[in-house]
Amino acid sequence: MTAQAGCDLDCATLVGALLNQRCACEVVDILGLHESIRGVFPAFTTDPKVHANLFSPYALFVDRAALDAMGRVAAAVFDAAATPRYRQHVLQWAPEVAIHDPGSTGGVLGLDFHLTADGPRLIEINTNPGGLLLNAVLLNGVRSCAPAAWTTWTTTAKARNAAVAAWLDDARQQFGRAPARQAIVDSAPREQFLYPEFELYADAFQEHGVDCVIRAPEELSLGPDGLADAHGRIDMVYNRLTDFALEEASHANLRQAYLAGNVAFTPHPRAHALFADKRNLAVLGDPTLIGGFGVDAGSADLLAQVIPPTVEVVPGNRDALWVARNGYFFKPAAGFGSRGSYRGDKLTRRTWESMASATYIAQAFSPPSMRIVHGGQSLKADVRCFASEAGVLLFAARLYQGQTTNMRTPGGGFAAVLTTPLIGE
Repeated sequence: MTAQAGCDLDCATLVGALLNQRCACEVVDILGLHESIRGVFPAFTTDPKVHANLFSPYALFVDRAALDAMGRVAAAVFDAAATPRYRQHVLQWAPEVAIHDPGSTGGVLGLDFHLTADGPRLIEINTNPGGLLLNAVLLNGVRSCAPAAWTTWTTTAKARNAAVAAWLDDARQQFGRAPARQAIVDSAPREQFLYPEFELYADAFQEHGVDCVIRAPEELSLGPDGLADAHGRIDMVYNRLTDFALEEASHANLRQAYLAGNVAFTPHPRAHALFADKRNLAVLGDPTLIGGFGVDAGSADLLAQVIPPTVEVVPGNRDALWVARNGYFFKPAAGFGSRGSYRGDKLTRRTWESMASATYIAQAFSPPSMRIVHGGQSLKADVRCFASEAGVLLFAARLYQGQTTNMRTPGGGFAAVLTTPLIGE
């Protein structure tokens, strides 16, 4: 891809924030990307209507220092979760199944950041983050106008291998050995919007010597030899379910196999309780509290700096939060995919009253940065840092319009992150 006609920007001299406001160049040929993916992964299937805005042709420019800061935040989150007193504290509101410790951290986290003038702000942590392999293959389609000045943080091959290694390492920690046969499990998987990523994962796991199938929970049974599908035993589940506590009746076999240690299950319910329950952000963002838990002072201060002030909504503060609602974003504690989340200035009294029956957190509103693209279209942007205990795997962006992230905005979708090269590159 080349610069748009009439582009007069000197990309090498501009910082990311200015390029995000002024660069209108498309760096990814979306149709060509889909064709190239199918050429390498024949099983990759996307619906032209459903997935029209899966990928964005635009990139988000993020200076290297901001990405490095996000990496330090990810490491600090893992450090905090490793302290016994932190785990004891947050498990007090976790479901019973989370008390079971399978012996692993839980694989890969997706840490979502907004970019601000004062640096990145951590707004959410996810344990079954979608988009890792999709964003990895997206890198192959990037044709930067100024590759010497702005480049991808990693490569497709490196990100893909790191992702599979992270999930398999988590399974080894639980099972004591590498899995022989695994299942990618989700409800009605072929109806899921990110089903194409399941196909990418299945291919990647096969390349690493693990027989891999894609299954719905109902296709798995539990017998004397453990968890199995119609074709044989399953000794690892790559879990994409959003029933984080495995409470649904159709997930009873998975829950029983997990608690009995008959299968490596990743990410698992304990990981969600330790990392992704949004009440934990109030804990992680309190340096005095987590410092008392034994978290390193540097990590505690860093987390306090990047996590917007967060509190659980309880009867004692509901009236005050309603009055101050314009300054907050409200999210269900166990929510996912922005479901049930509301900007305070968009809340109606009726919705506010209905929220009283669920557990919510109120997070000080940290607005997303803006990406101005071709034709002056304004898109909101966030950055997802995919990380495991071993470190950062990939940075990716999401561009969108509306109250919350979505894959319905023309020109939006998953977007490549371009950053400044390392010194010496």
